Amino acid sequence: MTLWKKLALSAVALGAMVGTSSLAAADDVQITTVVKLAGETWFTRMDEGVVQYGEETDGVTTNEIGPGKADAAQQVRLIEDLIAKNVDAIAVVPFDPPMLEGVLKRAMDRGIKVMTHEADNLKNTQVDMEAFDNAAFGAHFNDQLADCMGKKGTWTSFVGSLGSLTHVQWADASAANAAEKYPDMKLVSPKNESFNDANTAYNKTKELLKKYPDLKGIQGGSAVDPIGIGRALEEAGLVGKICVYGIGMPNDTSRYLKSGAVTGISLWDPKDAGFVMNKIAKMLIDGEEFTDGMDLGVPGYTNMKLKKGPGKGIIVTGQAWIDVNKDNLDKYDF
Repeated sequence: MTLWKKLALSAVALGAMVGTSSLAAADDVQITTVVKLAGETWFTRMDEGVVQYGEETDGVTTNEIGPGKADAAQQVRLIEDLIAKNVDAIAVVPFDPPMLEGVLKRAMDRGIKVMTHEADNLKNTQVDMEAFDNAAFGAHFNDQLADCMGKKGTWTSFVGSLGSLTHVQWADASAANAAEKYPDMKLVSPKNESFNDANTAYNKTKELLKKYPDLKGIQGGSAVDPIGIGRALEEAGLVGKICVYGIGMPNDTSRYLKSGAVTGISLWDPKDAGFVMNKIAKMLIDGEEFTDGMDLGVPGYTNMKLKKGPGKGIIVTGQAWIDVNKDNLDKYDF
């Protein structure tokens, strides 16, 4: 390519952090990924996949942006800015999916391609990509927690927010699984909101320990929840006495996995998700067909299941989750 240039987004003026962009040629199509929170380790890792797709794909420039705090209104403003710039495609990880319905419709009305991730309730998207079946993932959390707890005792759950769709789906599926299979497990104070902040998870865990001194299990929903939960349990001298499972990044959570304050984490690699999201956006730009069982060329996304979404779009689902504990932690360096 010739005539290289950096794409500067006025999103910076809105207080957003802009991730690394691939270099742009004048005739490149532009795909921008909008995440829940700039600077969070999860989305820093996702940006690696976003950049990789742009570097490996001729005629495409990619970049990632996000608000300075987990806030749907800030995401709306970022997307409005992208509509004004008339980018070719927007890939979004919504903080609160229903809050984005209007702005995503405006984007599509302008001819901008829209794909989303972790938002299978959105009507105004052409493709929503899920890394796996969210109900199965939530039930899996609960099965792990139950095994650790001896299938009895008091437990609770966290979510990033009550508007964070997948977090709520995991918590609800976990609760339903426990109600069906583990009658001696008692759920208390479900879906505590951490707002994707480890300090909030830490403080709420301390409150829960005071309120429920017999607590035996905690399920995290945000990627930083296990960090805050693990810290609170270490300070309280409860390592090994309370079972903790949740979403997390291996390197971020390693200290607490090694100490036993966190029993295990499950996740999908955000780098892979970022790459796949941009690949789907390019497929939309090119008018490619989406088929059940299609192979997107990334482990966990080689047999995509396709179904109709709640609007005019589709939902494509992979099988990309992995389980990490202190015994296999060294396999995952991110």
